[in-house]
Amino acid sequence: MLTRVFENAERLWHERLTAKLISTALIGSFLLGLGLASLSYFEIVQQPISFFVSIDIAFTVLLIFEVLGLIFILPKSVADSLGKQFEIFSIILLRSAFKEFGAINSTITLDHLSQSDFYYMFFDAFGALIIFLIIGFYYKNQRHERITDTEEEQIEFIQFKQVLAIGIFLVFVGLGVHDLYRVVDMGVYDPSINTFYLFLIFTDILVLLYSLRYTTRYYNIFRYSSFAFATVLIRMALSAEPIVNVLMGLLAGTFVLGLSYTYNYFMETRNETEVVDQASL
Repeated sequence: MLTRVFENAERLWHERLTAKLISTALIGSFLLGLGLASLSYFEIVQQPISFFVSIDIAFTVLLIFEVLGLIFILPKSVADSLGKQFEIFSIILLRSAFKEFGAINSTITLDHLSQSDFYYMFFDAFGALIIFLIIGFYYKNQRHERITDTEEEQIEFIQFKQVLAIGIFLVFVGLGVHDLYRVVDMGVYDPSINTFYLFLIFTDILVLLYSLRYTTRYYNIFRYSSFAFATVLIRMALSAEPIVNVLMGLLAGTFVLGLSYTYNYFMETRNETEVVDQASL
């Protein structure tokens, strides 16, 4: 029942109409931000609102859709799911760079060189660029290998991850409702993305433990465990101070890229050894 619901939702997610609706939502949120800033500029609204808040709102809506995309990727590939997490993190860094640029309300002068916020903008932007580069190599080097022996086991494993994805979706909706309540009731905008990544860590661990039903090979166990650790690093980066968050993100990206190349190398060596052993029989 749950898996059928997930499959129907996934089919709808990949429809062309859905892409158009997402684009419309992004444009609408961007124009909403510009409208609020215009009301503030002409003093119709007393609260000062920067025009760059429109970018912040649009990027926040974009992140929501990116997280939904992550939920649909998880049942297909844990490795691609991790790549999507890095994509989300890079967008968060870009959003931070725009926010820091929007805070600069005057002409750039030599005085800005003594302000730390001025450098944070460049650290976030170039950090996002380097992570973008790492993601490209990560996807290019990614090789998917089934850990199940039969088609029935593969279907069972996918269905388990689909149920997990539904659970993540419910958590995501719950966190979103909580954030909306805080905005309306207390006027505090503090996205619960850190808490969401915490749930992703537990999800990765659950996938690892469930995968032991099908394989106890050291290479697979280490790979899945490393995916969970990479999510831990991303979670730490999201809550870290400026500059440290970029360094933590780059450390996490370098870790998974090294894992990918090392895993592929030893898998190729292992397969070649198995071919030689079979030929010698």
